[in-house]
This record gives sequence, C-alpha cells and structure tokens, in this order.
Amino acid sequence: MSWHPLYRSSKFRHVYGKAASKDNCYDCVPITRSVHDNFFCAVNPSFIAVVTECAGGGAFFVIPIKQTGKLDPHYPKVCGHKGNVLDIKWNPFNDFVIASCSEDATVKIWDIPNQLLKKNITTPKKELLGHARRVGLIEWHPTADNILFSSGYDYKIMIWNLDVKDTVLSKPVKILDVHQDVVLSMSFNTDGSLLATACRDKKIRVVDPRAGTVLQEASYKSHRANKVLFLGNMKKLFSTGTSWWNNRQIALWDQNDLSVPLLEEDLDGSSGLLFPVYDSDTHMLYLVGKGDGNIRYYEISPEKPYLNYLMEYRSQLPQKGIGIMPKRGLDVAACEIFRFYKLIPTKSLIEPISMIVPRRSESYQEDIYPLTAAAQPALTAQEWLNGINKGPLLVSLKPGSGAVNSLPQFLDLEPFTKATDMSQQEGGRMSLEDEQKPREVKDGRKRLKTEETSPEDEPMCFSNGFDIFECPPPKTENELLHVYFRQQEEIHRLRALLNQRDVRIKHLELELKNLSMDTGNY
Repeated sequence: MSWHPLYRSSKFRHVYGKAASKDNCYDCVPITRSVHDNFFCAVNPSFIAVVTECAGGGAFFVIPIKQTGKLDPHYPKVCGHKGNVLDIKWNPFNDFVIASCSEDATVKIWDIPNQLLKKNITTPKKELLGHARRVGLIEWHPTADNILFSSGYDYKIMIWNLDVKDTVLSKPVKILDVHQDVVLSMSFNTDGSLLATACRDKKIRVVDPRAGTVLQEASYKSHRANKVLFLGNMKKLFSTGTSWWNNRQIALWDQNDLSVPLLEEDLDGSSGLLFPVYDSDTHMLYLVGKGDGNIRYYEISPEKPYLNYLMEYRSQLPQKGIGIMPKRGLDVAACEIFRFYKLIPTKSLIEPISMIVPRRSESYQEDIYPLTAAAQPALTAQEWLNGINKGPLLVSLKPGSGAVNSLPQFLDLEPFTKATDMSQQEGGRMSLEDEQKPREVKDGRKRLKTEETSPEDEPMCFSNGFDIFECPPPKTENELLHVYFRQQEEIHRLRALLNQRDVRIKHLELELKNLSMDTGNY
C-alpha cells in the first residue's frame, strides 16, 4: 500500500494578498453602474483604463499608472461611443492602443497620447462596423499583431485585421456563426490557434477560428457555464458557472473530450459571478467573486487531483470588476507574482491587490519568475491568417536582462524612478519555436529609435517629471500639492542615493588604504 503525504510541497503555498495603502489607490473614480458581466477595467504598465458613467453615451478613463490619489472631477475621458461601453482591452503589444466595444454595435480602436490628457478624446483611430446588435466582448489575439476578435448579441464572433490603412472597417476577415445564443466568454490557447467559448445556451465550445468549425462541444446539463478559460499548455479548460441548485460551481475539462468534466465542485450559494484568471507561468488559478470581496487561489497540476486549494484573500469591500497587470509590470524586488486592480463602486475606489510570495532574500528569485510572454508579437496579422501558428515570444523579468518593452515608451510622471521601473519590466527575449525572420519595424518604432540614438537633435525640457512644452503647469491647489509632494519624494530619493555613494566611496578608500599597507609590509 503506497503512502501519500497529506501536504504537498509548493513554493506558492504561502502566497498572500496585500492591499495597497490609501495613497497608492485611485480615489473618486466614478465607476460604471452597468450590470454587464465584464471586468470593466484594463491595465498595462503605463495606464489603467476603467469604464465610467457618462451622460448621452459611453466613456472610460485612461489614467497614468503612477497617478494615484484623488482623481480630478474634470479629468478628460475617452468618449466617442453613443451607447454604454461594455468592454475595454489594451493591445498586448502596444501600451498606447486600446480597443472598446459598446451597446451602439461598434468597436473602436483608440490611440492614447504619451502625456497627460488635456481634453476628451472623441475621434478613434479605427472604427469597426459589422455587428447588427450591441457588442459585449472583445479579445486581442495573444501572439499575432493587430488581430482583434469581437462578439455581439447577434450571436456572431468577428475577426478583424487592423493592419490596414482604412479608418472605418465594415467587413471582418472572418465571421464565426456557430452559436445559437449570446457568447458570454472567450479564451485563446497559448498560440492562439484555438478559441474556447461559453454561451448562454449552456454549452462550452472549442472552435478553430480560421476554419470556422466547432472541434468540441460540451452539453453537460448539470453545469451551466458562464466563463471559460484555457489553462495554458495543459490541454485543459476551466469553467465557472452554476449547478442545478444555483450554487456557484467550477469545472475542469479535457479540451479533446468535453463530454464529462474531469472535476466538478460546488463552492458556495452566493449569486455573484466568478471570474477565473489563470497565470500560466506559475500555474496558479484565481477566482474573483463579483459582488463579494474574496479572491480564492489554487495551484493547477497536470495530474489528479488537478486543483489544489492554496488560500483565500478576504475583504469587506465588494468588487464589481477587476483589472490585471501584465507580468512585465510587476515589482519583482518585492516577490510580487500577480496584481489585481479591484473596482469598488460603493467607495468610488480602485484598489491594487498584490499577490506576494514571502521571501527574505532581496535578490531576484528566478524560481518564481519563469520566462513570460513578451510585449512583442510573434506573428504578423497576415501570417496568422495564412495558417501559421507560433507561441509567444518569451522574456525574463530579471532586471538588466536587456529585452525590448512595448513601444513607444511612456513619459513617466517620475523620471528618476524610470530606470528602476523599466529594469523590472525588461528581460531577455526568445521564442517558443524557431526564431522568426526579422521584419520591418513600424514607422513609430523607427521614429522612437532615431530619437533614442540622436537625443541632441531635439532637446527635451523636463520639470518635475513633466514635459513643460506639452504638459501645462498645475492649475488647481490639489494639482500643486500633488506636484509638491512628488518633488519632495524626488529630493529624498536623490539624498538617499548620494548617501549611498558617499558610503561606497569611503569603503573604497578604506580598501585602497588596506591594499597600500599590505604592499608596504611586503
């Protein structure tokens, strides 16, 4: 008889959630009152975008990630939709491009300027007109550049190629008409060759998006799925939904056989939706409850029991939606392996929640930071449409590894901390498959490269982290105080840096003195 240990060994067993201090939250943000089941928030290392209330149409805020504290009530919005905004997603390969969809049956692509917004943005970069009814979901392709999927209440999923010059697109490159009801959730596998969907007809489907065919379909009646998720390269699907008795339920599926789930478990009797979020680097699964303040997290294993419960982050403040920071935006010095941005409409607050592995060492912990997806595409849009599959390019999060981040670079509010922040986001790059052939760099990236190589051609003037030619001086008392305190922080940092250098100089002088004394003795 074999003996199985009661406790399993895991480096993530003691992961805990840490809420940010009040100063590092985003306060006075009017969060949308829409009842749609979406995240309503999108985050990248440069910006946080959140859907808000707006009279006469739909709008969302785009706030620089470092601009915490109270939001100005007159802060500019992105407001070009005629109906409520239902979903927003940042381009994974460009931190300055965001997509939004709305009840007005359109999808719009927006360019966000690399400085503080001075006025409302009302003109989109591109407008996608193809759906007959409101558009509820959008998803960027995980490895191909400028490929966007949209799902509407006309039961259709449309694939758009944005790598064209036209500003108004009315014909998608492909229409997936394989659903008999509204699509509630979409998820790609690692290389983007398969799409999993959860539909209001209570079925989970695995679809080949380029062929437009359904490869697998689940009609398991005791589990009514609301959200579905590919679990990285494990060839498994994870879904959340409800049971016959309206209990919140989770299920695990083999992507090649959806007849019966591998695992099915009731969680509780709450009525709020469960948002599943999977981290393929650490194999950790997070369950975020809508309407409650809890975040459960598990570790996924390829063999039974598949799902290993770790812990639960609890809070008294209920969340309406959630934002997720990409791995390149995490603080590796603090052993942060994941970060949520929790939308709390009752307090008009956005609260960052960091998931941290407790470690005493201050050095880079390579075992908890495997290579992760880079901010560069592995394929062009046309290559993917022609049938080529390629896994994401990978980067190391180790500071100083020398990878290229998403371009163009954002003008930080705190220039003296830019080097430190960027070093945490950068790493060495490689591909899951063969190295792809070099491609032409976009015009914008060429322009940025020219600016980096010849800075003397066009000198820039900065004052307290702002480009004084593009950003106006503070106008209100709150803005003036914000700038004043930021300046004080810069002064403290510079003093600390000078003190460290003084100590280092003294150490080097002592070493030189000891060496000279040793040489004299001999």
